[in-house]
Amino acid sequence: MVTPGKRVRPVLLVTVLATALVVLCLLSLALGAAGIPLDQVVRALFGDAPNRLVDNIVWSARVPRTALGLAAGAALGLSGALMQALTRNPLADPGVLGVSAGASFAIVVAVGVFGVGSFYGYVWFAFAGAFVASVLVYLLGRLGRSGLTPVKLALAGVAVTSLLSSLTSAIVLTDPDALDRYRFWSAGSMADQDSATVLRILPFLAVGAALALACAPALNSLALGDDVAASLGRRLGLVRLQGVLAVTLLTGAAVAVIGPVVFIGLVVPHVARVLARSAGLGPDHRWLLPLSAALAPCLLLSADILGRVVARPTEIQAGVVVAFVGGPFFIALVRRQHLAEV
Repeated sequence: MVTPGKRVRPVLLVTVLATALVVLCLLSLALGAAGIPLDQVVRALFGDAPNRLVDNIVWSARVPRTALGLAAGAALGLSGALMQALTRNPLADPGVLGVSAGASFAIVVAVGVFGVGSFYGYVWFAFAGAFVASVLVYLLGRLGRSGLTPVKLALAGVAVTSLLSSLTSAIVLTDPDALDRYRFWSAGSMADQDSATVLRILPFLAVGAALALACAPALNSLALGDDVAASLGRRLGLVRLQGVLAVTLLTGAAVAVIGPVVFIGLVVPHVARVLARSAGLGPDHRWLLPLSAALAPCLLLSADILGRVVARPTEIQAGVVVAFVGGPFFIALVRRQHLAEV
């Protein structure tokens, strides 16, 4: 029997997350090289900007940037939670397991080798690179007597990421102009994007999110083990294929626009699990996946805002700020997992 108190806690959690997102969106619209008071931001959003400069800054520069942070952040958080559930590996993340590096390498090949210049041209390369990299890391992680373990999977991801990063550098170093563009993009940034870019990635993210959320009931069964999941009627091959397709769409589209931002998909699912337990929801992926999709934009927008504030009038890319948080978090997880396996 569900008590009234247990029903209130999920509602409170959703309310707090929604409030945090609204506040971060307003701060993202207000803060930057040119600070704008919050009341003027709200007026501009409702078509009553005090002057044309404020209207242009809010609508032309910061609204697309904020919307991109919401969309790409949700995609990376959702794909991270999905990868951790599919592999039953707390170290899984699109950046750590080489998925982002695969998408990045494929994009550089498309642009630098084949001369592809349009988003709808190189995004398909991003999907292919993400898919191939994820399969390669999974196969490498299964090698050896002990089979697939979290640390081996993470090490395979690091190896594949290093290899693909080296190949990517070899390509961009042959073209100085491409190198300049790649250095900014590879740091992970949402700057200099327009509304059309956000609209281009939304169809891919929507399909990827739908596939991911549809996996939630099967992921609950999979958490009990392959044998139990199969006895419950789950088609494990189909579930994993659906999950890989979702991760490919979500990560490929996000990386194609904001670059290979790492650690968001690693950190956020763990925070989502803590919040779910505190709200009495337990390890139910029907809650964990949406929570990860809501928490990840909070982290990405916070990093983007902090990068704009601490280095005025220039800025530090969001991917660099996220790495300062995710790096120590990843080291702590690896140490804890290694001690558990010893």
